[in-house]
Amino acid sequence: MSITANWSYPTAIRFGAGRISEIADACAAAGIKKPLLITDRGLASMAITTRTLDLLEAAGLGRAIFADVDPNPNEKNAEAGVKAYNEGGHDGVIAFGGGSGLDLGKLVAFLAGQTRPLWDFEDIGDWWTRADAEAIAPIVAVPTTAGTGSEVGRASVITNSVTEEKKIIFHPKFLPTVVICDPELTVGMPPFITAGTGLDAFAHCVEAFSSPHYHPMSQGMALEGMRLVKDYLPRAYADGSDIEARAHMMSAAAMGATAFQKGLGAIHALSHPIGAIYHTHHGSTNAVCMPAVLQFNRPAILERMDQAANYLGIMGGFDGFCDYVDNLNDSLGIPKTLAGLGVENPDVDRIVTGALKDPSTGGNPVEMTRENTTKLLLACL
Repeated sequence: MSITANWSYPTAIRFGAGRISEIADACAAAGIKKPLLITDRGLASMAITTRTLDLLEAAGLGRAIFADVDPNPNEKNAEAGVKAYNEGGHDGVIAFGGGSGLDLGKLVAFLAGQTRPLWDFEDIGDWWTRADAEAIAPIVAVPTTAGTGSEVGRASVITNSVTEEKKIIFHPKFLPTVVICDPELTVGMPPFITAGTGLDAFAHCVEAFSSPHYHPMSQGMALEGMRLVKDYLPRAYADGSDIEARAHMMSAAAMGATAFQKGLGAIHALSHPIGAIYHTHHGSTNAVCMPAVLQFNRPAILERMDQAANYLGIMGGFDGFCDYVDNLNDSLGIPKTLAGLGVENPDVDRIVTGALKDPSTGGNPVEMTRENTTKLLLACL
């Protein structure tokens, strides 16, 4: 099946297999003449990255790459990236990769022209207005996984390496000018990354759908995003070369990230501090926490998840949906508990404190308190 489309969101999304060949044209559309490609260390030497660099070089756009990016990118990575950007005389960023490369790439484009320190732009109140918007460089985003949806997001998640806290840095101009969603770039993902990133997209959709805030368009995208994951993640996991499944998962990732402007919740509130402290994979952490969070939120989402189950063709309403989530996790090799991700003898008080400070708590349909969040975390261990 061939899936090709152009969308405007207001980001221009070029969607379809083989469209990485348009990378030079995407840079031109964004007004970038000397891009810096930012990705993570694992992708730096892979064929999809070297081919992209070849395309840039052939188009006369240079061959500049920065790959000093950790799996949970931090302020040290940002500082090094800004230095490489400014010293290289670049005028735009190609954010390339999964969540780490995309988030760090967007952040470098944002920070390179600013005079204030990074943490002055945390997503608190109107702190984003502190930025010089005219100094933010244009961004072309190229996702190579199908999960975070950072390619259509207006923020980056960055770990403070000193406090070991994940922080959200926000500005409307974090939204890339052009996105290339080429499912061929995801073919090389190993099964465990396919599973973890796909379940991240699913968590975005579930939490957006569960959020009590009003946003009917996000509600619709979240519901259809869940359907795409249900239908196509098992196929992508079983056969990484299934381009149809890979394409639909890229759509689900973008839909989940678009939908969660309605809100996230306890899944992400827990996974952010756990990931920052114990360096777990974000999507896999979400997946482990999801069953307990569904039960935690049951009184507030029972009727809503009955509706979701009906749309998804899952028998048994809310309970059937929960059984489906358990079975999906099992089929994708997700551990039952956080201990299976290496979180042993955790500092419960520290995680709970981090969860209650996380902005995601505001979108949870059940109010999170120290007492009930502690019980929730213990249920995940």
